[in-house]
Amino acid sequence: MRLHVGCAMWTHAPWQGRFLPHPLAQGERLRAYATWCNAVEGNTTFYATPSRSTVETWAAQTDPGFRFVVKLPKAITHERRLTGAQEELGAFLHAMEPLGPRVHALWVQVPGSFGPGDLGALAAFLRRLPAGLRPAVEVRHRAFFEDERAVGQLERVLARAGAEWVPFDTTTLFGSPPTSDAERDAWTKKPRVPRRARALTDRPIVRYLGRDDVDRTVAGWQGWVGTVAGWLREGRSPTVFVHTPDNAEALPLARRFHDEVRARVPGLEPLPEPMPAEPPTLF
Repeated sequence: MRLHVGCAMWTHAPWQGRFLPHPLAQGERLRAYATWCNAVEGNTTFYATPSRSTVETWAAQTDPGFRFVVKLPKAITHERRLTGAQEELGAFLHAMEPLGPRVHALWVQVPGSFGPGDLGALAAFLRRLPAGLRPAVEVRHRAFFEDERAVGQLERVLARAGAEWVPFDTTTLFGSPPTSDAERDAWTKKPRVPRRARALTDRPIVRYLGRDDVDRTVAGWQGWVGTVAGWLREGRSPTVFVHTPDNAEALPLARRFHDEVRARVPGLEPLPEPMPAEPPTLF
């Protein structure tokens, strides 16, 4: 029984010297992060497909049980809208091959304008994916949260492909007015959709966005603690990513979420001990 937790990135300036050693060579940053968390969102791949040699360094810094949820490039999801992008998809999958079993899911995040009328394109895209890949789809069109017919149509498309629906829970962020610059920025950029907590597969994925205030972030995830504990008892293997607008405390918050779930599910495997941020002293 294992719960994977992580953040939106594995290197972040506010973490340096506080949670992670600093300075740290580029080829050691993911290794240090992986002592804190056992999963990470592959957000950078949305902007460009990395070289295969770069991905090889990611594999070298993590054990096979570490999870990457790698986001498809925007050229595929936003520019081509999942149509006619076989060449780009092939190049991306080739680059990701060195990660092997670490690729937990192929994250298909479609734009907010991608609605019920686009489900044919999604179904065709998922059918063309190579066998063995686990797709995970994140939608933002409000119809998929408010129209029962659209919800049912999307769930059927995902079920036929063995794909998961990835919720991005922003309800804590939008629960009250922003109180920091980072929160105000997030208000203009993050999707404002209802919370969804229904798993379609044995490997549900949750993206949770809290506040810059730690206590408000923790209060807002309490429902997820119960949901994730329930999934574990059902034999599912969930992955939860913890975000805050500035992400300054996201690294220890991800571990805290794991601890809270483990308090309810004592058989849950613990996380590794984090690498010290400072070298040990002689005295």
